Amino acid sequence: MLFKKQGYPEEGDLVFCTVTNVQYNSVFVNIEEYAKQGLIHISEVSPGRIRNIRDFVEEGKMIVCKVIKIDQSRGHIDLSLRRVTEMQKRQKTDERKQEQKAEKIVETLATQLSKPLPQVYDTLANALLSKHEMLQYAFQDVIETNASLEKQGVPKDIADKLEILIREKLKPKSVVIGGTISIKSYEEKGLEIIKATLIDAEKVNKNVLIRYLGAGLFSLEITAKEYKDAEKILKDVIDTIQHHIGKSKTTEFSFKKKEKKD
Repeated sequence: MLFKKQGYPEEGDLVFCTVTNVQYNSVFVNIEEYAKQGLIHISEVSPGRIRNIRDFVEEGKMIVCKVIKIDQSRGHIDLSLRRVTEMQKRQKTDERKQEQKAEKIVETLATQLSKPLPQVYDTLANALLSKHEMLQYAFQDVIETNASLEKQGVPKDIADKLEILIREKLKPKSVVIGGTISIKSYEEKGLEIIKATLIDAEKVNKNVLIRYLGAGLFSLEITAKEYKDAEKILKDVIDTIQHHIGKSKTTEFSFKKKEKKD
């Protein structure tokens, strides 16, 4: 990636790292976004007892870590792998993918302008990264709010071509999660109970979609801008179903989560 941040990360930040050296009690990494090195002590690799650290990390592998301690005077950055949740890992991975898409657009722009990629990227970075954490967020604003790149300091000849490319290549950001609902009722009016339950569940949010698969199985799909929003909607849907099912002693319910892959 072309994107690099200046200075040091802050404690609690999530960062992409490439494993460079694995020792018996520690892991050395390159922190990609800051072009700095960091260290993961074996106690921060995984919860519980670790017999072989190489069962969890290997040289050349890209991992998501949390910054837990910084000593700028010594240039030391301590990281944790075990403190990163699955949802945080997904969010960080998605962020990286989106920035790579943004950089691909810049690469196409540089070709159109017949200018070196680093030169075009630096022009955009100087104009946009003081207002946006990453280029992808500036580009998303173009799609979602019709933001003007020229008004943010991008030269007009570049801004006009870039906005066209952004609208051609990107869509409004969204994530999709879901899974399979299994619901069976042995009550006299079991079908009505199931139908009423799922209708209420679908009313939780306009971006909830439930489809019948057959044999008491239903697919659940939730669309949202961010994973945390999708997870919140999912919880509300499950809570709604469980609230209905709790009134019936002979109705069974289970949910198997499955996330949609790009």
